[in-house]
Amino acid sequence: MLVFIARRLFVSLWVFLAATAVMFMLAANANDPLEEARQLPDNEREAAMATITERMNLDKPVLIRYLLWLGSALTGDLGVNRQGQDVNAMLGTAFPATLQLLAAATVLAIVFGIAIGVISALRQYSAFDQSVTFVAFVCFSLPLFWVGTLLKQYIAVDINDWLQDPTLSLVMVVALSLLTGAVCSGVLVVDRRTRWTVFGSTAGAMALLLLVLSATGWFADPGLGPVVVALTAFAGAVAITTLVSGLDFTSPPMRAALASAAVGVVCYFAFGPVLNDPNLLTLLLLALLTAAVCAGIGWFFGGELFRRQAIPAAVLTGLFTAAVIFVDRVLQAFAGYAAHGRIRGRVISTIGPSTPNFEGTFWQHSLDSAGHLLLPTLALVLVSLASYTRYTRASMLEVMNQDYVRTARAKGLTERAVITRHALRNGMIPITTLTAYDIGTLIGGAVITERVFGWKAMGTLLQDGIEQGDPMPIMAFFLVAGGAIVVFNMIADIAYAFLDPRIRLS
Repeated sequence: MLVFIARRLFVSLWVFLAATAVMFMLAANANDPLEEARQLPDNEREAAMATITERMNLDKPVLIRYLLWLGSALTGDLGVNRQGQDVNAMLGTAFPATLQLLAAATVLAIVFGIAIGVISALRQYSAFDQSVTFVAFVCFSLPLFWVGTLLKQYIAVDINDWLQDPTLSLVMVVALSLLTGAVCSGVLVVDRRTRWTVFGSTAGAMALLLLVLSATGWFADPGLGPVVVALTAFAGAVAITTLVSGLDFTSPPMRAALASAAVGVVCYFAFGPVLNDPNLLTLLLLALLTAAVCAGIGWFFGGELFRRQAIPAAVLTGLFTAAVIFVDRVLQAFAGYAAHGRIRGRVISTIGPSTPNFEGTFWQHSLDSAGHLLLPTLALVLVSLASYTRYTRASMLEVMNQDYVRTARAKGLTERAVITRHALRNGMIPITTLTAYDIGTLIGGAVITERVFGWKAMGTLLQDGIEQGDPMPIMAFFLVAGGAIVVFNMIADIAYAFLDPRIRLS
């Protein structure tokens, strides 16, 4: 393995070095950097052209300019752009903005895309599968700029207007209830009678819940409260343990997960003063503490035989409970945030990463970031989700017909074990390639999304460099984007050996 990584890294470095040379040549000839200076008045033209020429070394051949850039880049200095701005500082501003914009969208697209693809494969040719196929192809073919425009109108404008008097009409309650019932019944691999039962019960429960929330004014001042937090934590413990080790309420993993949920509910009250207005470092430390305590709970309840299932079940349950508490705190801050003088009830923003000069608590700042991220994240998820769904479905259908899956069923393994331990693990091999390439590409930025939603990030850095004929911002973009592609493709190769032990890297 180490030999493979070293050899792959050595080859990748030389390929990446050659790619930087080609990219610099293309960037240097993309546009004329002196075009704007030539349009200045006579008394300013020569001085401006001389300054740009000296700053960008335009009096030297392109190869010499590349070698000068390479020597500076190896020391960590990416030079200055045409206006004399430090490219390192520009990259330091653009890269975090890109991560903020794309991290949530990428994670959501991968998680939900794989989950929907697996369920669609298990329900092949069902109404759910056909609906997913239709929606996936529609989303995949939608132009991103058009999606962004629609989201601005029908999500930002309409929901912001609705929040001025947040009550649900009877038509909306019926539509949301029927949709919830259809989704819940569609994902279950059961007989038709059970599906209709699930459809009726979930639709009725959702209708009752929406009517109560609308009548009590919950949408204007939301929050979960300790009862809902506790119920959600215990339900999450059962669901997580079912995925990890199966549904058995007497098993050590289940007891460990339920104990972790109980500890989380106790911490909901114990850490109340700390969570009133924390900072990000405090929350990260609490998350690490949660993982450590839950790992100890899993180790204690699991014993020698079940620790491999009990520890991950307990840790995942603890982190899930912490996430529910986080959501509860954010929702509790909603009313104060919406009434803020700089928000004025328009909680969903259509431009930029944050509200200028906004001052508030940590939770209000979290809501501000979420309101600005909602639309671009949703636009990227709708487009990316289709690819992951279709690839996962096709891969799972191919794996499900393999002999070792039929053998696993014939040996009496549960359907959960067959799907998670055998089919899904091997079906993830082609998805790993797609995920690695997609993450590496997305780190380079989303030019169209940034332009539609007014973000200044990696895509803008690239676009400005091309328009101005300035190689320095373009090369800074390429170093990050190209390097990410190389690194994540290497990670994908290593992940192959973990997913399928038959693959040997040497």
